[in-house]
Amino acid sequence: MPTDVSIVACRSYDDAEVRTALEKVLEPIGGLDWVSEGMTVAIKANLVTFAKPETATTTHPALLCALIRMLRARGAAVILGDSPGGLYNAAFLNKVYSVTGMKAAEEAGAELNRDFSQGEAQFPEAAVAHTFAYTAYLDRADAIIDFCKLKTHGMMGMSAAAKNMFGVVPGTIKPEYHFRFPDPADFARMIVDLNEYFKPRLSIVDAVVGMEGNGPTQGTPRPIGAIAASLSPHKLDMVCARLIGLSADNVPTLQAAQERGLIPAHYDELSIVGDVESLCVKDYKNIAVRTGLLFDSRSKLFGKIALSALASRPRIHKRDCRACKKCYELCPARAISMKGGKPAIDRSACIRCFCCQEFCPFGAIKVHRPLPALLLSRGNKRS
Repeated sequence: MPTDVSIVACRSYDDAEVRTALEKVLEPIGGLDWVSEGMTVAIKANLVTFAKPETATTTHPALLCALIRMLRARGAAVILGDSPGGLYNAAFLNKVYSVTGMKAAEEAGAELNRDFSQGEAQFPEAAVAHTFAYTAYLDRADAIIDFCKLKTHGMMGMSAAAKNMFGVVPGTIKPEYHFRFPDPADFARMIVDLNEYFKPRLSIVDAVVGMEGNGPTQGTPRPIGAIAASLSPHKLDMVCARLIGLSADNVPTLQAAQERGLIPAHYDELSIVGDVESLCVKDYKNIAVRTGLLFDSRSKLFGKIALSALASRPRIHKRDCRACKKCYELCPARAISMKGGKPAIDRSACIRCFCCQEFCPFGAIKVHRPLPALLLSRGNKRS
């Protein structure tokens, strides 16, 4: 039976340990035998913002460098890129590259992307994203490797392989896509569309140190001690969810993938090489997302009422707020205004995209669960 997902323990970012772990995790899924002399391989890393590697916000440079050297040894040219949330230009990206440690990737033999042109994709087979803008440097690649970071996420519950591909959308256009797909279920379907269009040849997750709590940018580093890989970003995400105590019920992108038959209905149906259970973190601090309500179409009225009562929402902790106006400036729904020098959220206009929470530089905006949702969760635990 072909291997769906491979996983190995990796407890540190020591160069020798990382190289050994990468070689071991790739072997059950064919290694890099598909890479040939003269190919151009794009590594789509998670470089979401200006964050040092030790914050566990971005894909660690030690892992990226090890993979780059393996690809270069096979004669491939390597482009490493991402489009963080913000301006998609040289000044912005160069700062991101510098802070996230990507100079090491250049020294290892990769070209850091500095092509800021955009393409326009036509995808008639998509569930929702029939047309979308993308970072045109990917057109140069013969194959894409999706190298993500395992983190919590305010809107999608978890950021891993599938969610990482949202980085193909140019940074300044991202808010437009949140507004275009305000329903979390449709946003998840859009993420799956991007993965199905670009079809990454290989997906790898940096779960050596993940991020828990107020992710994906202001959470807390949490050692997990694993690297996992798959030919399918969605099957990899099933294992990622398992590592941190989640399932498709908590991760909209997994439920969207199940809708399209891209992953099995149950985790136990995966063919896995490696001991996942020994690497699971039992008390990982997650962000609750009730996808069952989002995807339940039996009653639209009930769905709207339930979503209003139970859905999480962003909340501003004014004690931590520095009045930098970042949330006000990037809110795609224009639901944030400045009152008395501090931001205020108009709940009737808020689309719960959590862009404000994701990009608040001071972690002053957190995911808040309404009281009915908390009570329901406690009831479910007792039953």
